[in-house]
Amino acid sequence: MKNLEVLNRDQVGSETQAIFDGLKQKVGMVPNLYAATANSHFALTALLDLGETLKKGNLNAKEVEAVALAVGETNQCQYCLSAHTTVGKMLGFTEDQTLHIRNGQVSDDKIRALTDLAKEITERRGHPQESTIEAFFQVGYNKGALVDVIGLVALNTFTNYLNHIADTPIDFPLAPQHSAAA
Repeated sequence: MKNLEVLNRDQVGSETQAIFDGLKQKVGMVPNLYAATANSHFALTALLDLGETLKKGNLNAKEVEAVALAVGETNQCQYCLSAHTTVGKMLGFTEDQTLHIRNGQVSDDKIRALTDLAKEITERRGHPQESTIEAFFQVGYNKGALVDVIGLVALNTFTNYLNHIADTPIDFPLAPQHSAAA
């Protein structure tokens, strides 16, 4: 038996069914991540609310996806890497750029400072080096953006860990491995 099931609409309560209906209308499906998170209506609601709120913050959509790719790579979450590679490409990243974000070989100084910080916050459990934070500020980010990055790291770590525990079936095109970037 799996620790967490990917639930369908008939297996959830009416409040969660309404969320599923909204997701289906918005993205054309209920991604398995959300169907697994639906084992807790409250966690699903919190996840979606936090994600929508942070998307309105100090980072643009591509920067939000870059953080998700950096954290997903650090936490080795193939589901999230696949989902965020797909979304990143929809926002204008090339597949090679998504790989470069994941492996820390970003040519854009601003995106590199952002993803270096996100990876270091993840790897060092919230204790990035002061020099990494200073590099983030030097490329033009402010303290509000720093707090948003912390929130995005928490959000993406939550989804990464949920996918690990649920062994969530990937319902996006599979993200390429690093060797494809070489």
